[in-house]
Amino acid sequence: MYREPIFLKPVFQERIWGGEKLKQEYNYDIPSKHTGEAWVISAHPNGPNVIENGFLAGKTLAEAWNSHGELFNKKQEDYPLLVKVLDANDNLSVQVHPDDTFAREVEKQPYGKTECWYVLSAEPDAELVLGHHAKTQEELEKMMDHEEWDQLLNKVKVKAGDFFYVPSGTIHAIGEGIVILEIQQSSDITYRVYDYDRTDADGNKRELHLERSKQVATVPHQQIKLARDVQQSDGLKITTLVQEEYFSVFHWQLNGKAEQEMTTDFLQISVIEGKAELTTNESTVHVEKGEHFILPYGMGSYRLSGEAEMIVSHS
Repeated sequence: MYREPIFLKPVFQERIWGGEKLKQEYNYDIPSKHTGEAWVISAHPNGPNVIENGFLAGKTLAEAWNSHGELFNKKQEDYPLLVKVLDANDNLSVQVHPDDTFAREVEKQPYGKTECWYVLSAEPDAELVLGHHAKTQEELEKMMDHEEWDQLLNKVKVKAGDFFYVPSGTIHAIGEGIVILEIQQSSDITYRVYDYDRTDADGNKRELHLERSKQVATVPHQQIKLARDVQQSDGLKITTLVQEEYFSVFHWQLNGKAEQEMTTDFLQISVIEGKAELTTNESTVHVEKGEHFILPYGMGSYRLSGEAEMIVSHS
C-alpha cells in the first residue's frame, strides 16, 4: 500500500480562557478571539481531524484508524493519543484527570488522561500549577473544602522550551500567558477543582467536580524526575523528553540533513519552528511551523533536510 505522511486539518475549540495567539503565532484560521485549543492530531469524538491528502483525503483520522488499521499497526480499538496546541490567554481552571481504570469503570470511556506539556512560548513570570502540598487525603479534602488554594497548590515558573509530564491524578493548571503543545491519551475527561470564581457571559459559574476530584487525585503529589537523553544523527539532534507507559515524546532539532528509519507503529510529528523537506520512497513534501502529520506504519526509511524544530511522539 502507498505510504505517505498523513496531514490533518486542525479542529478549534473556543474556551473562556482562550485568545488569538494560535492565529498570531501559527497563522491558524481561528473561529473567534477566545480560541483556546487547536486539536491537531485527534481521532477523539469531540474533535476528530479530517485528513487533507492522499487516498484518505476527506476522511477523519478516526475513520482511517477503523478502516485502515494497517497504516498504524493497530493494536487497540481506539486511537490512543491526542495532540493539542493550547493558548492560555487567561488561567485555565485547576483540574485533575482520572486513570484508565476509573475512566472505564465510572465514565465508561476507553482512556483516562495522562498528558505532557512542551512550552512553546511564555510571557515573563508566567507560571502553572503542578501538584499540591497536602500530605494526606484528609488534608487535601479539608483544604479544598475551605478553598485554601494559595496554600494547597504548587506553582512553577515556566519559560519556552520547558517540558512537564503530568500523570493522571495530578492536580494541575496552565497559567495565563503560556502557549503549549500537549500530548495526551485520547481522553476528554476533566474534573474541575477550582475556576477562580469566574462567570460566563450569562453570569453563571462553571461547574466544579469536587467529589470526583477528591476520588482521583494522587496524595501526596508525586514529583516525577525525567532523564533527558540526547543523540545526534547526522544533522538531527534527538532529545528524549519522556518515555513511559502511554507515550514517548522527543524534541528534534534539524540543522541540515538526516536519514531516519521507521521503527514504531506510527509517528506523530508537530513542526514548532522552521521549515524542512521530508522525502520518502514515494514523494517529497515541504513541512513548516504549525503543521502536524503522522508517518504511517511500514514507511521504511525517510530523509529530512532543512532547519526546523519538531516535537515527535508515538504510543
